[in-house]
Amino acid sequence: MQDTYARVLAKPRFLRSEDDLGYLLRVMRNQFVSGHRTAARRPRTEPMPEHLEPVDPRTGDRPDERFATNAVFAVIAELPEDFRDALIAVDVAGLSYAEAGKLLGAKEATITSRLHRARAKVIAAMTDADDENGQETAREGVV
Repeated sequence: MQDTYARVLAKPRFLRSEDDLGYLLRVMRNQFVSGHRTAARRPRTEPMPEHLEPVDPRTGDRPDERFATNAVFAVIAELPEDFRDALIAVDVAGLSYAEAGKLLGAKEATITSRLHRARAKVIAAMTDADDENGQETAREGVV
């Protein structure tokens, strides 16, 4: 009710009829509806369950993930320049294909094909590295 009076008194208004109560009720209803719409648009927050531990996005405390990240970056560094630039622009920097094309002076379709080939090369190199590590581990177990 106080918000309704504050809103009505904030600006001078001229009533055309003698229905002051009806006008105030209409203002109060409109204010309620606007407040309800605003509240509905806001995301609802819920407390996090106590048994759940938050994930730490930093890899500094997890050497296994840091090693994997360094291995991927090493493979990316060995790619040909065109593939490496496209991969870094889109996957690392987060640019769209069109933005990467403008930045690198290539068509969007060219960026798409370079990106596909670069990803395939990274996957192949990482798969080969995993196979080699698996074979070395197997050999060590046999000896």
